[in-house]
Amino acid sequence: MAKSQGMWVYSPSKPPAPKVPTKTKEIVKQKADEFVEKVLKPKHIQPPPAPDEFQRNYIADMYTKWYRHYFYICAKYNVPGPNAQIPFFEAKLVRLEYIRDNQFNMAFMRYTGDWVELYQDLSLEQCLAAVQNDPFFDL
Repeated sequence: MAKSQGMWVYSPSKPPAPKVPTKTKEIVKQKADEFVEKVLKPKHIQPPPAPDEFQRNYIADMYTKWYRHYFYICAKYNVPGPNAQIPFFEAKLVRLEYIRDNQFNMAFMRYTGDWVELYQDLSLEQCLAAVQNDPFFDL
């Protein structure tokens, strides 16, 4: 059996991630927290299912957070039932990647655990509208 020969390929390094200004972080967090409180929580947080119903995970809380140059909208799921191994788990649902002043790339978490980037160069207002209206971001 013949051995295949390797080939050298040019692979440039990624440019460094942009530094997010503190003022931008505060503005984005404040607007997104308001959006979560007024739009997402009333729509997605429901009372726990009755004990005699099928025991399924349900959203108990939603919140936002920054990590480096990424901004996330997250959910806390409760795990009901007597055989639950953990009482709750947290999941990142939406990722906004800071590009430059008020410009973001937007992605959703696929069921495989991979981020799928749907939109590029959107303003924060456009991102929040997409979360509200786009079926890819439906919980």
